[in-house]
Amino acid sequence: MTPCIDATSSTALVVDAGPEINELLDKVLTNAGWSVERVPDNHAVLSLVTAKPFDLIITRAKTQGPEGIELLHTIRGARPHVRLIVLTDSFTRGDVIAAIREHAFSYFSGPYEHGTLADIVRWAMASPCWDDGLEIISATPSWVQVSARCDMATANRLVQFLRAVKDPEIPEADRENVASAFKEILLNAMEHGGHFDPSQYVEISYIRARHAVACRVKDPGEGFSLEELRHAAVSSPADDLLRHVEVREAQNLRPGGFGLLLAKKLVDELIYNEKGNDVLLIKYIRQAASQVA
Repeated sequence: MTPCIDATSSTALVVDAGPEINELLDKVLTNAGWSVERVPDNHAVLSLVTAKPFDLIITRAKTQGPEGIELLHTIRGARPHVRLIVLTDSFTRGDVIAAIREHAFSYFSGPYEHGTLADIVRWAMASPCWDDGLEIISATPSWVQVSARCDMATANRLVQFLRAVKDPEIPEADRENVASAFKEILLNAMEHGGHFDPSQYVEISYIRARHAVACRVKDPGEGFSLEELRHAAVSSPADDLLRHVEVREAQNLRPGGFGLLLAKKLVDELIYNEKGNDVLLIKYIRQAASQVA
């Protein structure tokens, strides 16, 4: 059984991340009654992690790279059940995949979104026991396949891993649209296909083509018919987004489909399989004028 932590005596080991982030992390941790031990850099983590246990470790580096990944591997080898959050100043290709492989709880590449960082730290603190819930099935620079447990914490972690992929060749607005659309489809799959049952898993693929990004989400459920989809918000006309509510009320169904409607507006294509339990999101990449010239 995975060891649980005692919330009344929890300790976090935090690498110095500058005054602003230090203050944010201290506030989140100490407000929950955690004690904080701070070290100047990642090298100092190794001298402490083998000597004493910590419930949460937050590392920080300018870039991750091979040395950073080796650090994660060493920490995980010494403390297999510790929650581990990785902060880097800038995104390095391949690091997000490596962080998932080493069972990091989360990964952030700068600039950091303070609210999201605080939320992820709180989720890491709140989980009574650490087990991953994410497994990489296959990974290349262009195609990553992941299996994800059907619970809210795993969904939030997976969305943050995607947001941390700050590919400079993809405009920031497009990256955010893909992440937001993916979140809606993922939550829909976990809720309706997996019923937020932790024993169930969804399959996810992230594909980076030359001029497009695609996300595929397959849930373990029985799917839905195209007739059911017509009774959701995603099928309501643009000038009457609540039309589906009347139809669903007549069938004693709760309003639904707003997440699908949002996803549909954020990406260029939203494609379902025949069964209705497999969804493909496609966003075409608009090159900046400087790239085209």
